[in-house]
Amino acid sequence: MPTITIPKKLARQDDFIIVSRKEYEALTELRKTAEFVSTAAQRKALARAERNLKTGKTLSYHELVRKLGFAN
Repeated sequence: MPTITIPKKLARQDDFIIVSRKEYEALTELRKTAEFVSTAAQRKALARAERNLKTGKTLSYHELVRKLGFAN
């Protein structure tokens, strides 16, 4: 394994890290993943769901199953 000398000036910086090539490539692949962008309707539905959660308007798993008609 080769020995690498890191200059002190570079090593003192807070953003200096050493990772293996495999880890670096995995991180760069992760960056290529498309970011989820929600639609206006999805943001509105999320806001409504958060309001319902805050006010206690929730269903248990069993209530939801019954309401959707999946109960035996």
